[in-house]
Amino acid sequence: MNWIILIIAGFFEVAFASCLGKAKETSGIISTYWMVGFFVCLSVSMLLLYKATQVLPIGTAYAVWTGIGAVGTVLVGIFIFKEPATFWRIFFLSTLIASIIGLKFVSSH
Repeated sequence: MNWIILIIAGFFEVAFASCLGKAKETSGIISTYWMVGFFVCLSVSMLLLYKATQVLPIGTAYAVWTGIGAVGTVLVGIFIFKEPATFWRIFFLSTLIASIIGLKFVSSH
């Protein structure tokens, strides 16, 4: 169950980073709404990360959380914000995904 909580925390990390990107693209009240979304997602992500680290090793949990956030944010950048999907970006994204999966398998919890 703690791994599921950690994965959800990672998704909220992607959401708060995405809200920052949208806030940058907008102005006025719409930008404020995106910033509210940022703070809500940030709070939920941190709370869930805290919950997961009550059982999972902090080093593994934090690395997986940031990895999910990094992978997800790059994918959002490519698909939503139209950032480039170069060979090397995809290559290193793939190695990051492999590392996240590897950490899950070698973790004792």
